[in-house]
Amino acid sequence: MKIAFVAGTRPEFIKLSPLINLWNKKKIKSFIVHSGQHYSHNMNKIFFKELQIPKPKYFLNIKSKSALMESEHTGRMMISLEPILLKEIPNYVIVHGDTNTTLAGSLVATKISIKKNLKNNYLKLVHVESGLRSFDKYMPEEINRIISDQVSDILLTPTNLTKKNLLNENIDKKKIFVTGNTIVDVVKNNIKILKKKKKFNIEGIQDKNYILVTLHRPETVDNIIRLKKLINTFDKLIKIHKLPIIWPVHPRTKKNLNKFFKSKKSKIKLINPLGYFNFLALQKNAKLILTDSGGVQEEACILKVPCVTLRNSTERPETVQIKSNIVSGYKEKIILKNVKKMLFKKISWNNPFGDGNISHKILRVLKKELKNKKR
Repeated sequence: MKIAFVAGTRPEFIKLSPLINLWNKKKIKSFIVHSGQHYSHNMNKIFFKELQIPKPKYFLNIKSKSALMESEHTGRMMISLEPILLKEIPNYVIVHGDTNTTLAGSLVATKISIKKNLKNNYLKLVHVESGLRSFDKYMPEEINRIISDQVSDILLTPTNLTKKNLLNENIDKKKIFVTGNTIVDVVKNNIKILKKKKKFNIEGIQDKNYILVTLHRPETVDNIIRLKKLINTFDKLIKIHKLPIIWPVHPRTKKNLNKFFKSKKSKIKLINPLGYFNFLALQKNAKLILTDSGGVQEEACILKVPCVTLRNSTERPETVQIKSNIVSGYKEKIILKNVKKMLFKKISWNNPFGDGNISHKILRVLKKELKNKKR
């Protein structure tokens, strides 16, 4: 068995890391293609070391020139990726989630498997975390998800709800496997590290006595009017609930924030981006999380921290169903109401994303499918 992992963003590498590590432990031949979609030298060096995953065999160094040039970005990835997969011809190309890298990997793998005579080989596309739907086609990620799912040969879906989404789109049920979400493996495998990393040198901050903010989506942080309104809302939350707000700020967001903070006194504590495990520990010890991230919605649920999602929709409805999360939109009045509700919420939900053995389940699926195909 030979595996190609095609990824390019921090969330992809985080969620694929249990698979990559298991493959190495089992001495299964594999290699990583890093598109460069998220890349900074220092951050990547620390990041790969923390996750204990090997350096990519191939680095494409393809960054987005503009948020408005999604197709150009995806196209350049496809052009660079195709000769690599043609040279390597892995048994499985594994993509994750809903990024431009996911879409590029999906399309290239599918076109090669159709066009090239692979009688003596077996190249199949595997989509990890398939079936997620926000039902909002104004989100570029939603388009990436739908297309990748439609062309995938094996769809590894986190829950029965996401499986239902795929069946509703007439995807063959024989291709769908409910395995759980690999983020559970990440948290479970590294719980000891989290306990060691629970203290932070942030003045005035105590465990379970602060609100954590994470925002990164263009429709949130690149919309200056919306961003200003959210900052005003955050300041009101500090005043009402007497809780500090900590915000690890991405460099891209920091420029817009700095412009605004110069003309306004705010009690929000802005800090630099953290390594993954420090950030996970910051989540674990928060009283409440405000986010626009899908991954953070999952992590908050697993870590038993109430979450308010600052978006109009979510592709993680399981978190809303079990009441670990509430989708709040951007209006101040609704955010204030939902924060109050979640701050005093009893922590009584069960994690819907699996038992922490997801990587082993995925390995069993792929071994079985490969064996069946060779008969």
